[in-house]
Amino acid sequence: MIAIVAWQSGMSSAQQIIVNPDVGVVAIDRNRARLIFTMRVNQWGDKQPVTVFVLPDDASLHQVFAKSALGVYPYQLRRTWDRQVFSGTGQAPVQVANEQEMIERVRQTTGAIGYISDRPDATGVKTVKVE
Repeated sequence: MIAIVAWQSGMSSAQQIIVNPDVGVVAIDRNRARLIFTMRVNQWGDKQPVTVFVLPDDASLHQVFAKSALGVYPYQLRRTWDRQVFSGTGQAPVQVANEQEMIERVRQTTGAIGYISDRPDATGVKTVKVE
């Protein structure tokens, strides 16, 4: 089972932040999500390491997610990741090919976080409140 944090974007479709069920998150706010996805926070509150999964930069879901959920443009995310990698101060998130791989990798990785489109057909998931 994977836990899901859902939010409604200003667009017609919703996206969901997904986390591994071992993550002790019951709610997440936009600022915390932004810090996690920009790789500035590398541990959960219980000191468990965070593993971030993202779709390719040119994926439409990635672009919508960055803008609506995080409030940043996709190129700003990429610039932040590249700066951390090239300066040796951090690393980039793990890139996956599609939403199905995102779900599987998050499900299998302790401390993982990612995002998917609103999938009413996704089974074994739980919605977590967004503050």
